[in-house]
Amino acid sequence: MGRLQDKVVFVTGVARGQGRTHAVRLAREGAKVVGVDLCDNIKTNAYPLATPEDLAETTRLVEKEGGTLISTVADVRDRQSLFAAVQRGVEEFGRLDGVVAQAGICPLGSDDPQAFMDAFTVDFVGVVNTVEACLPHLAEGGSIVATGSLAALLPGATDNPTNGTGGLGYSLAKRTIASFVNDLSIVLGPKKIRVNAVHPTNCNTDMLNSEIMYRQFRPDIESPTLEDALPVFPVMSVMNVPYVEPEDVTDTVLFLLSDESRFVTGMQMRVDAGGYVRNRPATPAF
Repeated sequence: MGRLQDKVVFVTGVARGQGRTHAVRLAREGAKVVGVDLCDNIKTNAYPLATPEDLAETTRLVEKEGGTLISTVADVRDRQSLFAAVQRGVEEFGRLDGVVAQAGICPLGSDDPQAFMDAFTVDFVGVVNTVEACLPHLAEGGSIVATGSLAALLPGATDNPTNGTGGLGYSLAKRTIASFVNDLSIVLGPKKIRVNAVHPTNCNTDMLNSEIMYRQFRPDIESPTLEDALPVFPVMSVMNVPYVEPEDVTDTVLFLLSDESRFVTGMQMRVDAGGYVRNRPATPAF
C-alpha cells in the first residue's frame, strides 16, 4: 500500500520538470494521475517549454511504475480546456482527492509588457483556474498544493528591474500565490480541505538550466554557460548547494497530499536549503 493508495490527483505542468517528477512519484505511491501541459512554447519565454514527446515520456514513466496517467494538452490560462480535462479524469476515475498546481514559466530578460502578462496569467491565474476547476470534485480530506518560488519571496530577486517585465510578473504571481493559499485555507478549512504552497529555490530543471537564467547569475559574461553560473548558484542557499532536485520538492508535495498532513493547512513550505532565512533573517512574513 502506497502513501496515496487509490487517490486521484490532478497535476498541471506534467510533461517535464517538477510536474513529471510529481506524477511519477505519486503513481509509485498508488495514486492515479490526471495531468495537463501546454506542450508548446510561449513567445515571451526565452527557454523552450515542454513538447508532446515530453508528455508521452511522462506517461511512459508513470506506466512503468504501474500507474495510470490521463493526460491532456491544455493551457492553464484556458478555463474551458482545464475544466474539461478535470471532468474527463473524474469521469474515468470516479473521484478527485488532490491537486498540484505546478505549471509555470519565468520569462526573464524581456521589456515586452506581454512578458509581464504571460508570467502572471500562467503562474497565478493558471493556479486559480486549476483550483476552481477541481474544487467542486474535492471532498473532506482533499488537498490543494500550489507551487510558489523562493526568489519571488525575496525583494530584489526576480522583481529586480534588470530582469525585465517578465521577472516582475513572475514575482507578483508567486507572491500572490502565497496570499491566495493563506486565505483559501481559511475558506476551505471548515470543509476539511487543506491548502498549502511549496516554494522551491533553484531547482534542477529546464527552467534553471537555460542561458537566460545563467545570465541572471553571471551578468558579467555575454553568453554564460552552466559551468560559469554553477559556482554562483549557492548564493540562493545557506546550505551551500547550487540547487535542489525535483525529487526534493516532490517529497514535500507527497507529504502535503497524503493523510500524514491531515492537519497541515495554510502553510508556506520552503524547499530552499535555507535560502529564505539567509536573505530574510528577521521574523519571516511568510
